[in-house]
Amino acid sequence: MSAVEAKLAELGLTLPEVVPPLAAYQPAVLSGVYVYTAGQLPMVEGKLPVTGKVGAEVTPEEAKDLARTCALNALAAVKSVAGDLDRIARVVKVVGFVASAPDFTGQPAVVNGASELLAAALGDKGVHARSAVGVAVLPLDAPVEVEIQVELVP
Repeated sequence: MSAVEAKLAELGLTLPEVVPPLAAYQPAVLSGVYVYTAGQLPMVEGKLPVTGKVGAEVTPEEAKDLARTCALNALAAVKSVAGDLDRIARVVKVVGFVASAPDFTGQPAVVNGASELLAAALGDKGVHARSAVGVAVLPLDAPVEVEIQVELVP
C-alpha cells in the first residue's frame, strides 16, 4: 500500500476501482511526467448517489461531499496509469464543473471538497491551481464533475 493510500485509510477512505468510461475516452492518460484524468463523476460502486442541480435538488454541502468522491475517483484513475500514487510529485491543476441552478454562485465552495481531499491525502503535493465552473448540465445529471492534472516523479 502506498503512503497516499495509507493516508486515505487514516481518513476512513479506500481508493475505489477506476470508474469505467461512459463513452469513447480513457479515464486517464500518461504523457511524459504528467497524468491527465478525464472528468470524474461522483460514482460509488457504479452509481450516482445523487442527481440534479446544486442549489435546487442538491444542497451545496451534499455537492461538496460529491466533489470529494470525484477527487477520490480521479486518484484511482491516476493510479491506473502511474502504477503508484507515491509517484505523484504534485497535483498541478484541478477543474471542477458544478451543475448549477440559475441563481447558484457557490461553485468554489463545492469544488473545495475535491481540493481539501487532495491536500489531506497528499499534503503540500496536493495544493494546486484550480478552476470551478458552473454549468447547465453534466452527464447522467450528475451534480459535480472533477478532472485533475498530476505531475509524476520521473
